[in-house]
Amino acid sequence: MELTELRKTIEAIWDDRGLLDRADSQEAIRQVIELLDKGKLRTAQPLGDGTWQVNEWVKKAVILYFPIQKMRKMSSGDIEFFDKMETKQDFESLGVRVVPNGVARYGSYLAPGVIMMPSYVNIGAYVDSGTMVDTWATVGSCAQIGKSVHLSGGVGIGGVLEPVQAAPVIIEDHCFIGSRCIIVEGAHIGAEAVLGANVVITGSTKIIDVTAADPVQYKGYVPPRSVVIPGSYTKHFPAGEYQVPCALIIGRRKESTDRKTTLNDALRDFGVLA
Repeated sequence: MELTELRKTIEAIWDDRGLLDRADSQEAIRQVIELLDKGKLRTAQPLGDGTWQVNEWVKKAVILYFPIQKMRKMSSGDIEFFDKMETKQDFESLGVRVVPNGVARYGSYLAPGVIMMPSYVNIGAYVDSGTMVDTWATVGSCAQIGKSVHLSGGVGIGGVLEPVQAAPVIIEDHCFIGSRCIIVEGAHIGAEAVLGANVVITGSTKIIDVTAADPVQYKGYVPPRSVVIPGSYTKHFPAGEYQVPCALIIGRRKESTDRKTTLNDALRDFGVLA
């Protein structure tokens, strides 16, 4: 089925859930999930001008996929699962290295050269070539991860399916995301940014550039090449003044710094250790 016709079919099913029982409807939904799995469709895509387009109809297909799947037992050696979703298979042919206990759901895309330590990638996510998903890192549904990104141990990349118009988390190419960082609510991390350990970025987190005399504030967006550490600011409440978490941009990644630099090396440039 051509993409234009496929989209019309998905939109029709979305508007009339009674169509879910039809074999042709289920086939259309499964076709979208297969295209996602192969990286031929994305739930969100770059437009080449720094902006991204959310493909709502593709997200609708992911949501519609759940009710047409049946719960069943699945096994991997002595490990048993009970779920509706298959896991990805045949990593050798995909050119993806997966360490035992690394799991990616069918309907997510892992490009050749991706390395998964014991970690998790959910349906609808897109992980581009050369990226490391380190131990116990999670990539939520529909999240978009660029080329040669390092998601360090315990990183939590949030997922989003509904509302369908909501943008997913976007991590652009060559970013380094430090251990235990949390990035959720459609936050967008610009290319080659470096986030120190424990940075939390939500849709409403204050991201404050403190590199000049006057601070510059962002929300939900970290500019390219930014070096970011956890911080706090004073907020007034009826009960008094308290410190509230924020993220601080303390500099820019130097042009001379190799993209594969360690987190410590990048932070030492600005007198801050990880």
